[in-house]
Amino acid sequence: METHIVPVGFDYDRLIAPLIRDQFDVDHVILLEGAVGSEANVEYSRRLATKLETDFRNLLGAETERIRLEDVYDYDAAFEGAFELINEQLDSGAEVWVNVCSMPRPVSFAFATAAHSVMVERQEDRDRIHTYYTAPEKYLETELAEELRAEHDLLTDLLEAGDLDRGRMETRLDSISELLSEFDERGVTIGAKKIGDSHIVELPVASFSSVKPFEELVLFTLGEHGEFESVSELASTLARDLNEEYTDSFRSKVIYNVDRLGPGGKGYIEQEEVGKSYRTKLSRIGELWVRSHADNNRE
Repeated sequence: METHIVPVGFDYDRLIAPLIRDQFDVDHVILLEGAVGSEANVEYSRRLATKLETDFRNLLGAETERIRLEDVYDYDAAFEGAFELINEQLDSGAEVWVNVCSMPRPVSFAFATAAHSVMVERQEDRDRIHTYYTAPEKYLETELAEELRAEHDLLTDLLEAGDLDRGRMETRLDSISELLSEFDERGVTIGAKKIGDSHIVELPVASFSSVKPFEELVLFTLGEHGEFESVSELASTLARDLNEEYTDSFRSKVIYNVDRLGPGGKGYIEQEEVGKSYRTKLSRIGELWVRSHADNNRE
């Protein structure tokens, strides 16, 4: 079974046309919806999702479902949901295709990174996980701008000829001039929106190696306690949790695994040198790993 996970933004052709043109087998489509921007933008995106739902069924014979994302700028939640969704589809026996053409970038990158992470952990299933992008044949923004320029010229000519109501023409001309000025100066977007405490959403890179059992214990312990002032303190806590004797050998084992999980290894742990010790905590991708595997740790 072929399952396609498709975030829906403001595109239509790029989400369905390549599958038709390349004659993909599409059995199941999961459309991801989220509120983006103004009420008009949200309504437009919903209409596209409805049209896509209908056309995936009618044109490709696919079973479709729609999943709502509450916050399209919450990268962590998107990653967690993507990780769970991709694993569920693989467990059902499906081959999974993740489309990253549309939706705001945090969602697209979260799903791409989650797909990569699942691929790393499920080496035997890596051939059943695909992340893909489709380039458009053309962008409409430039054509819209050309249309506005043409209308601008037309209104200018009519205004100079004095054939229409001057006040109405001047209002229309001012509006178009302002829009064209913004388009020429800033492109298709304006400003920078603050998300949480920052104006950026950092997109962490997943490790290329799977996590070993003892490394899992280290990560979950860091996830539970947040931060340790030293690796020795981390080792002592691990020994207590495992009911093992805290020996030099056990401490060395913890140090070895922390090094493997650190910046020079898999990148799941960050360390800061403080005197003769190393303050140790999870990195961003480490936090996401723990969050994504929390249910497995509780079992």
